[in-house]
Amino acid sequence: MMRTGTGCVDRPSPNHGPRPEGVGVELLILHYTGMPTAESALTRLCDPDAQVSAHYTVDEDGAVYAHVPEDRRAWHAGLSSWRGRADVNSRSIGIEIVNPGHEFGYRPFPAVQMAAVADLCLDIMGRHGIAPADVLGHSDIAPARKEDPGELFDWPGLAARGIGLWPEPTAVDDSADSVEDVAALLERYGYDAAESRILLSFQRHFHPERLTGEPDPETLRRLRALLRMTGR
Repeated sequence: MMRTGTGCVDRPSPNHGPRPEGVGVELLILHYTGMPTAESALTRLCDPDAQVSAHYTVDEDGAVYAHVPEDRRAWHAGLSSWRGRADVNSRSIGIEIVNPGHEFGYRPFPAVQMAAVADLCLDIMGRHGIAPADVLGHSDIAPARKEDPGELFDWPGLAARGIGLWPEPTAVDDSADSVEDVAALLERYGYDAAESRILLSFQRHFHPERLTGEPDPETLRRLRALLRMTGR
């Protein structure tokens, strides 16, 4: 089904297909549009020649556009994987969030837009039983290719509403893990260790104050905190 109601506009895309038999929705993937304007992004998502789509787009004014029914497989994730499983499109819902992105003038996401994103996420999570830990960014599932929704996205605000996780590390972390273990720890959390830039993608989501791609004590504390929160 597609979400309907105030602020939701039906703008269907032809770019979708059936989900494989027996495959349900497990993940919710958040993207930014990465195009100069909302209209250019909406046009592309609905263009059959573009071969891309999402289930929803959320504009900067909070308007929600519905493109693909949730029981259909939209084409938003591309080559990606999470927790050792590829074909993320088949087991996910994709939300595009209007923002020009790093290429066209990346900027903070307005509060009204984030509120609409949160409401939409909660609707979807409730319908499909998606756990907070399974709300991810495009850069989490495709770190070598993607940066979105990026370091300016309000992940802590979403986590406060039960959408995604935000790590609260202890002041002292006496874990025996060392910086040499970081790739294994990231893989335990869900990242594909064969991909490049996985630590940078983790920082972009969970430690945006430090986008170095290099291990440091605070990044490791946050990673270990997330592993404790999820029991992984």
